[in-house]
Amino acid sequence: MAEGPIDNGALTLDRPAPERRRQRQRNPALTKRDILVASREEFCEYGFEGARVDRIAERAAANKRLLYHYFGNKEALYSAVLLDAYREIRQGESKLHLKELSPEDAMRKLVSFTFDHFRKNPWFIRLLATENILRAEFVKRMTEIPEIHSPIVEQIRTVLAAGQKDGMFRPGVDAVHLYISIAGLSYFYFSNIHTLSVIFSVPLDSVDELAARRAHVLDVILGYLRA
Repeated sequence: MAEGPIDNGALTLDRPAPERRRQRQRNPALTKRDILVASREEFCEYGFEGARVDRIAERAAANKRLLYHYFGNKEALYSAVLLDAYREIRQGESKLHLKELSPEDAMRKLVSFTFDHFRKNPWFIRLLATENILRAEFVKRMTEIPEIHSPIVEQIRTVLAAGQKDGMFRPGVDAVHLYISIAGLSYFYFSNIHTLSVIFSVPLDSVDELAARRAHVLDVILGYLRA
């Protein structure tokens, strides 16, 4: 139901509510964006069950009737937020142009992008956690999901095949499992960064530790792939 992905700059609602109201009178698309961003914040903070449409409307400084008009009920709004989140990361991956790079450079670029996306968008981790608590209840209903995800899997398969042909990569690597490993090495770090920082007495969110972790993830994936 969202008209398109939200760029990172749209995530900060720094315009006063009266100004947002004046602008949305002239720009319905801006109203939709404000509602979608406010919904993302609400679902990430309270989860699906705890989220409230009244608070979303207040966050967006929008009339609740407009919210229902543009997106529908809470379930439809949550689906729109989730779908937009998947589209955002997939569109970011499509801009990497992996097939145009050498196999190793392509893998480096994909791993780096994935790590950086989780680092820059902590809301994404919270949203994924919410949907997994719901056992992918909403993802299962999204007919767009296979089409959204298939391009990145196909790109990885192409890169792996090129790397294997050149003798750079080991044979028998499954593209889906590889992507899960790439995402998992970054996801776990950021989803547990606060507890891990306390447990190991290491400031894992510091610039130095983030750089060290990024380099480590690259070494782990490329070390596994090399023949």
